[in-house]
Amino acid sequence: MTSRRLMALLACLLFPLGALAAPEAKLWERWTAHRSDSRATIDHSTWDRLAKQYLASAEDGLERFRYGAVSRDDRKALAGYLVALQALRVSEYSRAEQRAYWINLYNAATVQVVLDHYPVKSIREIRLGGGLFTGGTWSRKFLKVESEALSLDDIGHRILRPIWKGPRIHFAVNCASVSCPNLGRVAYTAGNFDELADAGARAYVNSPRGVRVDNGRLHVSSIYTWFKEDFGGSDEAIIAHLRRYAAPALAARLESIKRVAGDSYDWSLNDLE
Repeated sequence: MTSRRLMALLACLLFPLGALAAPEAKLWERWTAHRSDSRATIDHSTWDRLAKQYLASAEDGLERFRYGAVSRDDRKALAGYLVALQALRVSEYSRAEQRAYWINLYNAATVQVVLDHYPVKSIREIRLGGGLFTGGTWSRKFLKVESEALSLDDIGHRILRPIWKGPRIHFAVNCASVSCPNLGRVAYTAGNFDELADAGARAYVNSPRGVRVDNGRLHVSSIYTWFKEDFGGSDEAIIAHLRRYAAPALAARLESIKRVAGDSYDWSLNDLE
């Protein structure tokens, strides 16, 4: 076993999945600054093109990214897009424009991290420096915006979740894993968040990666237990959320269910092999 795989295995054994995946939503006050009167927009066309070009739908409904097919020119295009995003003064934009900015930055940066270390079986194998207990993919501050060093955890749990409260953020950001809600083929903008996030929620809830009912027992993605507070804080609230997005057949099966029986999560890379 290679040293890198050994470290990944030890990390999985020593840290419970919930502890790794669900930091507290704790507001970073500095990022609440915005311009409510701003009409300026941010160009996400590069990310939009790359997502359309390299995502492919699998039979199970999972959108898989063709990491191994990304050309040298498109790797440069992705890197350039991330440089351009980090050069912006995001505090000068409207709240809606900021939300799209942070979602796209998170997703594009995650793909770049995987590409920089590809091939890997799971994003959890990747260590971005530091020791066994520090420097993981989500905790390493490898981005910089307005002179502030940022990690993916900062974006997800100190900016997106506490500022734009509610469950739909979870269907917008992607952790490059099989059990994660799909990476979208369309870049987020100020105007399309509701449509895309609702579509992502419907796709996930109606996928066995998100929800399964076996013999009258409800099994859900661990996202619903790791981030239970975002989904209302109780089994009843989670089930109400599921019913909102469930197709008729699933909604009927959920009618008599009162509690979540179990959860699971597959950290395998969302790769198209």
